[in-house]
Amino acid sequence: GPLALSPEIEAFRRQFEEISAETDTLVAPLSEAQFGWQPAPGVWSIAECLEHLNASARFYLPALDEGIADAIRQGVYAEGPFSYNWIGRFFAHVIEPPPRVRLKSMLHTQPGPQRPKRETLAGFRAYQVQYIDRLRQANGLDLAHARVRSPISAWIRIPLGSAFAAVTAHERRHIWQLRKTLGMAGFPR
Repeated sequence: GPLALSPEIEAFRRQFEEISAETDTLVAPLSEAQFGWQPAPGVWSIAECLEHLNASARFYLPALDEGIADAIRQGVYAEGPFSYNWIGRFFAHVIEPPPRVRLKSMLHTQPGPQRPKRETLAGFRAYQVQYIDRLRQANGLDLAHARVRSPISAWIRIPLGSAFAAVTAHERRHIWQLRKTLGMAGFPR
């Protein structure tokens, strides 16, 4: 049968599954008007939050692929648990909700034109499956010594485990933002 997932990889897999399920629960019942409602000029709608996460996945999945392939080529294998360097821990910590620091999204992860809710949500679900696929590919690798390009700067390389932690933290941050938008006074009912 398939190789069992290491405890850390399994924990990340569960996080992606939980994020996907929570997003479905929050977004599926919304009308298109609710999905596209913008709280204020310059403040993202629920649609824009999800489009941003989809754009981030399109940008970051190739970096994960590169890091995983490099680690496999170099034979960077180990059993966990793993300890991550300060920069890897910092990346995940600063992104985790509730936001402590306002971060400007990179140009290539800005949401594009709004698409219908079902398309955006289907894309989001598909990217969650792709992240889980990368976890399976990374199973058995040394998550502390395998490196991935940082989404902020190509010259910064963070541990692969920190990259997965940053992705899940980033997604939780925007799901937190979705919940906040749903509770706003002007949100269409």
